[in-house]
Amino acid sequence: MKIYYSPEYVGAAYGFDTTRKAAWVANSLTSRPIDGVELLAPPSLTSHDLALVHDADYIEAVQTGEPSYLAESQGFDWDPALWPMVLASNGGVLAAARSALADGISGSLSSGLHHAKADRGDGFCTFNGLVIAAKTLLDEGVVKSVLILDLDAHCGGGTAQLIDRDPRIWHEDVSVDSFDHYEGHSNSALWDVDQADEYLTTVKQAVAQADRIGSFDLCLYNAGMDPYQGCDIGGLEGITEEVLAQRERIVFDWCRQHGLPIAFVLAGGYIGSRLDESALVDLHRLTLTEGARAVTSV
Repeated sequence: MKIYYSPEYVGAAYGFDTTRKAAWVANSLTSRPIDGVELLAPPSLTSHDLALVHDADYIEAVQTGEPSYLAESQGFDWDPALWPMVLASNGGVLAAARSALADGISGSLSSGLHHAKADRGDGFCTFNGLVIAAKTLLDEGVVKSVLILDLDAHCGGGTAQLIDRDPRIWHEDVSVDSFDHYEGHSNSALWDVDQADEYLTTVKQAVAQADRIGSFDLCLYNAGMDPYQGCDIGGLEGITEEVLAQRERIVFDWCRQHGLPIAFVLAGGYIGSRLDESALVDLHRLTLTEGARAVTSV
């Protein structure tokens, strides 16, 4: 299973989970390998690639740092390394999507994607690599339909905005926190969960609804670990590591049963008073472990 990562993913000076944890997970794969996982550096995106979904003024701001209110709209202090960081991490999403089409399952240690809007960043997200990857492959004619499955704790309002009225893309979004809530978008289904005992049932309902919508050529999976009860930014009490492991098995088994290629990214997960770096890495490794298991069970 090809997993995309390069040190540029963590190149920005601003130190925060979204700009650092890819390296923590990559380092864990060196010290504690997962059978079948191969780390590869992806090609970086270009300004032209970003312009498929983002406004030119916003792209230029992230590249140059000016105006700062745009360059830092995702919540990070700007420095020159931010630009190559987001080009690399968003490039990893597209590379994983291409690999998934060839191999069935792939991933990227990217995060900070689904809140980014056309003209600004938001919620630690600079550019929306999920939508960039989907629209790139659709425009190339490589695929005809894409499912974006978002299981981050927070609502994927950026994704909903950027794909609105594009009938080629369908968005299933299960949240446990109302940040970036949205409504009225034609091809996004938002499921709000406020009770932990309803979480896995809702995930199953979301993928069942995707079944009713139609068939897809690719699933892009935003695999957030911030629903975890110990995560201070988004966590819901009662969603344990075991629940999240079951969630990952549901997702990968559903894709395998439907012959649906899946490319995943890390999405949310944040250190806090009840979640340290080691435990956060172990949560994200659930996705990698289930992906590798699904590859061998095909």
